[in-house]
Amino acid sequence: MKNICYTLLLTLMLSSCSEYQKALKSEDVATKFKMGTELYDAGKYSKANKLFAQIAPQYRGKPQAEKLMFMYSNSFYEMKDYYLAGYQFERFESQYPKSEKAEEALFLGAKSFYMLSPVYSKEQKETVTAIEKLQMFINKYPDSQYLPEANQLIKELDYKLEKKAFEIAKLYNKIANFESEDYEASMKAFDNFLLDYPGTTFREEAMYYRFDSAYKLGINSIEYKREDRVKTAIKYFNSFQKAYPDSQFMDEAAKMNAELQAAVQTYSLKS
Repeated sequence: MKNICYTLLLTLMLSSCSEYQKALKSEDVATKFKMGTELYDAGKYSKANKLFAQIAPQYRGKPQAEKLMFMYSNSFYEMKDYYLAGYQFERFESQYPKSEKAEEALFLGAKSFYMLSPVYSKEQKETVTAIEKLQMFINKYPDSQYLPEANQLIKELDYKLEKKAFEIAKLYNKIANFESEDYEASMKAFDNFLLDYPGTTFREEAMYYRFDSAYKLGINSIEYKREDRVKTAIKYFNSFQKAYPDSQFMDEAAKMNAELQAAVQTYSLKS
């Protein structure tokens, strides 16, 4: 009985493959459209995509073109070919702006760019593009059913840019080796980060590491620059203490500040 079922299944599979191969080689666009649609509905997007690619030019301007081009675009998305999915969805929305699928197409096109966004440690060109595409979608369809998801995707992408900027600033602090340029670069990076991301979840750490860089710069400076840099570090400590008096970093920060205060006293005695 098992052998009979296996044989029937194998026969059906071979028959299906045979029909697909015939459709691929056929010059009948209607046959390709019909089989492509059946394969698409069955979730066999790669096979459907190949048939759609063959007949897309012939259907241009015909009533069936709108359905065909949406399926063609979405087959790329389902195949995880997000570059082509993004391009095809945007093209669809542009060519069929009054289609009931236009809104969905523009959203999926923007989401395709979101899917291309890499981890925060890599170049973020695709992330910036994805944010722009999603914002364009929101601006065009402010009442869309996809609005909550679009906003969530932008939030995730923004966090990725924020995380990268923070880690770059933090890296300057880590690699600094008592070189004033390194600590100054770290302080500047954290200043820029706090300006660019005023509501960041990394604000406490950013303010602490900015102070840490200022402290190290001041304490290790050459004599004629030391006083001004120590005073600058104290200002950064005061800002940090005011914002986060109960910070997890406060004990260490207070020790550094005490050393800075002692240095200031030395300069006061000299004067």
